[in-house]
Amino acid sequence: MFELLKLNKTVDFLKHARVISMISLLLMAASVASLATRGINWGLDFTGGTVVEIVYSEAKDTSELRKAVEAQGVEGVIVQHFGAATDLIVRVPPKAGKGNEMVSRIEGAARSLESDAVIKRVEFVGPQVGKELAEQGGLAVLTAIICILAYVAFRFEWRLALGAVAALVHDVTVTLGVFSFFFLEFDLTVLAAVLAVVGYSLNDTIVVFDRVRENFRKMRKGTPEHVVNTSVTQTMSRTIITTGTTLFVVIALFVQGGSMIHGFATALLLGIGFGTFSSIYVASYASIKLGLTREHMMPVVVEKEGADQESLLP
Repeated sequence: MFELLKLNKTVDFLKHARVISMISLLLMAASVASLATRGINWGLDFTGGTVVEIVYSEAKDTSELRKAVEAQGVEGVIVQHFGAATDLIVRVPPKAGKGNEMVSRIEGAARSLESDAVIKRVEFVGPQVGKELAEQGGLAVLTAIICILAYVAFRFEWRLALGAVAALVHDVTVTLGVFSFFFLEFDLTVLAAVLAVVGYSLNDTIVVFDRVRENFRKMRKGTPEHVVNTSVTQTMSRTIITTGTTLFVVIALFVQGGSMIHGFATALLLGIGFGTFSSIYVASYASIKLGLTREHMMPVVVEKEGADQESLLP
């Protein structure tokens, strides 16, 4: 009913798998090199900084206040609505300037838009908090990958588990590499998107692997490459529907979501794009290269105690 793409013959997806895998390895190497040399442009959630909450009597646009603050010589500010349209928060990184002088400039910029503006609170987030957040974020990604490795190995087979983890590491590494290369800001919303990419990529890989296991048991003839190509062809319609509907929402967030979730949408766009083809050209191809065969996917026959004696009875 929901099959948008009906393919009458098996598509040889793995025909160019070696070339595409080499490209993936180059992308991962370039990403690691960028992360090692340029690093990541950590957002205020990780680096610390100053937070100033301003309350107006009438609704204000964030871009107006941002321009006013930048006109005072304070660079790198992030302006967001906080609850109501009249309540705004200005986030300033530590490198923007000294605390009291910088807060005075922000107050002047705020009152340049409305003389009755109220400075509700001024807080400083120390760098120690940012360090803890960075460590906990990295630990969360590492824990998720280890749990996924154990789950796929238990449900399918260890060769498929290593292929799935290879795809996840590929997606996360390349996504972080793009953020590092273009020096895009990495905050908690981007971290949430990276974790979402891990789940999305795993779901796509599990669907393909489930069909691979089923076809290994049904198809008595054919190479592992043929079984994988058949499985990917059979799940292609589902992949198009899932990826298409997800991208429709993410692109809308990317275009119309505003600066507050721009990084979140960017990370999702990258992750979904890399995750879709990594399920085929990284996870499946890596499993085949690890020696996956039909025998590995056949269920283990457990002999009952006394079965040999029963066969001797007349």
